[in-house]
Amino acid sequence: MFRTIITLGAIGLATTGAWATEIGGSVSSKCSVFTDTTGVYGNPTADELSTKAADGGIDAKVRYDVTLANKYTAKISWPTSFTTSPTLSDAVNWDGETKYSSGTVTAMSGYEAAKTEYNEHTEFALSQAGSTWFTIESEAKYGSNKSFPGGEYKAMVTAICVAN
Repeated sequence: MFRTIITLGAIGLATTGAWATEIGGSVSSKCSVFTDTTGVYGNPTADELSTKAADGGIDAKVRYDVTLANKYTAKISWPTSFTTSPTLSDAVNWDGETKYSSGTVTAMSGYEAAKTEYNEHTEFALSQAGSTWFTIESEAKYGSNKSFPGGEYKAMVTAICVAN
């Protein structure tokens, strides 16, 4: 009798058991962003920092590499604060602009006319596969006729791929 109970118990476990199997995978982005040129602030007047070449600066430039057309949007934001600076006792007024610079496909030149701008953000629908370069201009004006104190100033451009 003892043997029968063990056998029936084993059959009961086999018929009521549940199994879960994992399915996994990974997705590689088909849109990548790279820094092409690091921006540099010029100091054309005591109360202004600017990346414009006419002001002694260098505009930042980023490159987007896209392998699937019409699947991504480039979202680029010019700075609205310093990541490094001396202590500032007054407000800094920020301005900037993001522009299409060049691309590996002639049709990419239409990105400039089709861009969407709001606040410090600019969006470009990446409708072509290939590489595209965008230039980011940044300008910071300090207080009301105040001079920027001496020291190091850094600010960050944000550039991301947004999947459509």
